Amino acid sequence: MKRVVLVRHAKAVGYGYDDDFNRELRESGLIDARNVSNELKNRNIIPDKIISSPAVRALQTARIFAQNLGYEERNIRKVQDIYEGLTTAEFIEIIKKLPDELKTVFFFGHNPDFEYFAQNLLSKFNDELPTCATIGIEFDVEKWEKVESRTGIQSFILVPKKLK
Repeated sequence: MKRVVLVRHAKAVGYGYDDDFNRELRESGLIDARNVSNELKNRNIIPDKIISSPAVRALQTARIFAQNLGYEERNIRKVQDIYEGLTTAEFIEIIKKLPDELKTVFFFGHNPDFEYFAQNLLSKFNDELPTCATIGIEFDVEKWEKVESRTGIQSFILVPKKLK
């Protein structure tokens, strides 16, 4: 069994779109990231690997999750294409190249791409992913190279508003 966890970055400041890459989390985003990652810790959902967009708001979210889940921040892998945009097929290619010893891999990024990934990885998904929403997708495979679109099963979805 392999698990992909998609995390949309937490709530960022509503200004600075002229320098979108460097937008930081607002206070509510910091709180949401702590709350969601604490819930994951309570459920014993721990990353073997964290991969993130290098955009400041995504990396800040990933670092909060890493701290709360006991993952070394320096091991967060930054992938520029997650910020710049990927098709689902391109995202699946990243997944297929993961080392097989990894069981649970967290990805941190942005909408609308992460909603598209959820829609296309899962056999059925029509929800939205608000900021800091976190969704677990399990694949009944032993090797990452066997992951295919529309074969994932949703194991959980955490939305900050519902955790309060």
